[in-house]
Amino acid sequence: MIGRGIASAVSRARDSLARGLVRAGVTPNMLTLAGMVITAGAGVCYALGAGESLAWSLSVHAPGGAYLLLAGALLILASACDILDGAVARIGNSSTKFGAFLDSTLDRYSDFVVYAGIAVFYASGPKANVTAVLLCMVAFFNSFMISYARARAEDLIDSCSVGYWQRGERSTAILIATFAHNIPALLVQQALLPLLTVLRRVMYTRAVLAGRTPIVDPRQGGWWLKIRLWRWPRKTIAYDVVTGINIAWLLFAPVGDIFRWTVGPFLTGDPVRMLLGG
Repeated sequence: MIGRGIASAVSRARDSLARGLVRAGVTPNMLTLAGMVITAGAGVCYALGAGESLAWSLSVHAPGGAYLLLAGALLILASACDILDGAVARIGNSSTKFGAFLDSTLDRYSDFVVYAGIAVFYASGPKANVTAVLLCMVAFFNSFMISYARARAEDLIDSCSVGYWQRGERSTAILIATFAHNIPALLVQQALLPLLTVLRRVMYTRAVLAGRTPIVDPRQGGWWLKIRLWRWPRKTIAYDVVTGINIAWLLFAPVGDIFRWTVGPFLTGDPVRMLLGG
């Protein structure tokens, strides 16, 4: 399947590069810190051009430019560091508890600088958009709560990794939206859908603490679970379908133009500002 083939190829490339880094004396913590610094650079790019359109876009609302392309390139480098630090620790037998703690902590800062950069863009200039800034805040909060819910749950139960919007899916969504020059679509998606992962982790933890054994894999349940495609694990056709829908939204949803529409007093691209009387 598509997901399995991609995962296998990525794993082989990752381990090969990690072995070279181990021979060169690169440590996991070096890679973790480098990823954070690179992500901060991407955050600056978002602050300067999060609302850009593609250079060849026919949109007359947003300027074309290279800031999002640069942000995407920096995020790819940061993601490579994020992927490689664990592989270097495993292959070089240099895994430590502090390294895992540092990696998890800086991941939260990386999430923050991306959404902070986007928020700065939409909070400044003559086309400032209060709704977009609020969506940035909610999107970051969802990202934080997904990780926080798992960490707190695993103080009480053995594992709580359920839910579609894990870090890999969230990071990939940011990359796709960046290269598609469709940050508004990302904000709407990440302000809404990851909340379902938070809720699922809350309900899963509640069930386990109550002595029940929740069905994690829909293939082990009845038809009412099987039709919930978003609950299927990675490397399944159902997962690929859900992922394809999310990618299509990021590529084609015309949210950027909607953010800029103003049609009379009751239809605006900034409904939060309208509600506040701005």
